[in-house]
Amino acid sequence: MTTSRIIEGDCREVMAVMDAESVDSIVTDPPYGLSFMGKGWDRGVPGEEFWTEALRVAKPGAHLLAFGGTRMVHRLAVAIEDAGWEIRDRIHWVYGSGFPKSMNVAKAIDATLLVGNSGTRALRQTEQETGGKPYQLKGRNNGILGEPRTYDRKEWEPTTKEAQQWHGWGTALKPAVEPIILARKPLAGTVAANVLEHGTGAINVDGCRVDMGDEYDPAKVQRQQAKGTANISGAFGAESLVGKEIATYKPGGRWPANLIHDGSDEATAGMGDAERYFYCPKASKKDRGPDNKHPTVKPTELMAYLCRLVTPPGGTVLDPFNGSGSTGKAAIREGFNYIGIEIDHEYAEIARGRISAEEGSPSRYRSDEVGDAPLFTGEKV
Repeated sequence: MTTSRIIEGDCREVMAVMDAESVDSIVTDPPYGLSFMGKGWDRGVPGEEFWTEALRVAKPGAHLLAFGGTRMVHRLAVAIEDAGWEIRDRIHWVYGSGFPKSMNVAKAIDATLLVGNSGTRALRQTEQETGGKPYQLKGRNNGILGEPRTYDRKEWEPTTKEAQQWHGWGTALKPAVEPIILARKPLAGTVAANVLEHGTGAINVDGCRVDMGDEYDPAKVQRQQAKGTANISGAFGAESLVGKEIATYKPGGRWPANLIHDGSDEATAGMGDAERYFYCPKASKKDRGPDNKHPTVKPTELMAYLCRLVTPPGGTVLDPFNGSGSTGKAAIREGFNYIGIEIDHEYAEIARGRISAEEGSPSRYRSDEVGDAPLFTGEKV
């Protein structure tokens, strides 16, 4: 029977009373430190003390996956590393639906120089700034219903000569990627010894391979092209790879990469064979669930993939920044035990509802029941 528990409180205080070396993985989406939508909880990136407590409750070799914002992920990585974790890699989730939060510099200059006048001439609602492209609206065109009708519109033009000089300049790029730090608690001995003792220390490669569908062809091979001598070393000596035929395809799919995409044209443009990477779009309304007001909901499919990547069968996933429960919903779907910690009561209640709704879904490894069994023996919070 899988178990799920959401604890309300400061995650530092909650983790401080949890049993040491009691969780198999930590998969979390902490604050990015960007004051997103004016939310107080997003004022700063969680510092070293958060990850020190997380390190204590993690088993030796347990992996940590933590989302970060592109502007502040370096602070997050330093805090995690300073707490004693080993940075192993960084996964990038690439998407095309990001919206640039950029200031129009020319407008700002006009507003500064034209006292009492914003400098932004009134535009009709249909005359939106769209990067120079004509504004389109579905309607009748030459009597044909549904044809796009193009409206000529007046472009905003700067008023002052200073603003004219900086017309077309802004302050930010379009967001199209979210980095995910992959870290590991130091091993107790070798990888093999750690896996045998604690069940942690490795990642689930075969369980996260990217499906190749009809593309798989066992007859397809590639010839190793190398100058000189190329050897692969192992426990049984070295073998030359020069001139050898190496299977390009594997029945289980391609090796999981440190890139995930949402399938959009923007995300996959110039990527080459996008099918070689795991595909996951942003969270849909159905996935979010009714009345979920959390502003940064991650898709359950993405969190399930990440939980599966770093958690052993039947293991326990911890999310110190539970939010609206996407990690918990995913963990239960995958057959893992789950502990979520959330400081906001409203979000904790949303998460409880979403996870409860997942109870009837089939689990990958164990039964799908969700109980209230305590997952640590320390003082209750």
